[in-house]
Amino acid sequence: MDKVQQLQLYVRIVDGGSFFQAARDLGIARSTATNAIKQLELETGVQLLARTTRAVKATPEGEEFYRRARAVLGDIEDTWTVFRKAAPGGHLRINASGLMTRTFLVPRLPAFLQRYPDIVITFGQTDRFVNLVREGVDCVIRVGVPEDSSLRLRRLGTLQEITCASPTYLAKHGTPYSIDDLDGHKMVGFVSSQTGDVMPLEFVRDGRSEIRLLPAQVMTDNSDTAGALAAEGLGLIQAPRYRFEEQLQRGELVEVLAGYPPTPMQVNAIYAGERQASRRLDVFLNWVSEIFAEAL
Repeated sequence: MDKVQQLQLYVRIVDGGSFFQAARDLGIARSTATNAIKQLELETGVQLLARTTRAVKATPEGEEFYRRARAVLGDIEDTWTVFRKAAPGGHLRINASGLMTRTFLVPRLPAFLQRYPDIVITFGQTDRFVNLVREGVDCVIRVGVPEDSSLRLRRLGTLQEITCASPTYLAKHGTPYSIDDLDGHKMVGFVSSQTGDVMPLEFVRDGRSEIRLLPAQVMTDNSDTAGALAAEGLGLIQAPRYRFEEQLQRGELVEVLAGYPPTPMQVNAIYAGERQASRRLDVFLNWVSEIFAEAL
């Protein structure tokens, strides 16, 4: 087994958490896979994998090796693609919230896949922080700027946020017409996946940002659930307008404090910064940029 095959095997094991599955995918015996990894660990001088009776996962040193191995394999694939003058191909792992995926990406996805039939996409849908390297994700689409300066980002646009509540909530607590009317109100708490803290409400008055952290009886780290909780009358909520469009049209939510809109949020495509984006990721980023440019 040559070095490239060793790297392919190692990446497969980390991705799947299994020697058996990786060996089966590559059409080799499990014993061959085991011996190849032992040789790899011998040559690197570090333990790359932690093995238990139930699973296999990368050690801290193994995670760094995994990151570099994926980069090397990606460069090899891109090199062959360029010199064969072939269309971009391979597997892309993209993570975005479910509603963002359904609203912006899914309607245009058939045309993208028809244009690039050799690209396969797996969509992960979550609001939580994603470790791109550890979880093998090529790109996440998120609102806001990542704290990790080693990551690269492509700005896709800005999303206007609004403040909403249900008619039931407003009938019980009153409709606030000014930020000063928020005393006695409560909010649906949205928990940041990065800090674990409830995110406060933010308003802009006379060009200046004002923060309000209202009491929250119920909290969640899922934006879809937060919208459903607000529709049930459990408090005020802030999020990009597109998240509430259907609920606003159905009358389940009502916009309030429109004269004090939150600061528009930047939406970005974020990817690992250790190397140039692969051709398949590059064409995906170009496509996503076009979508948001038209939608926003």
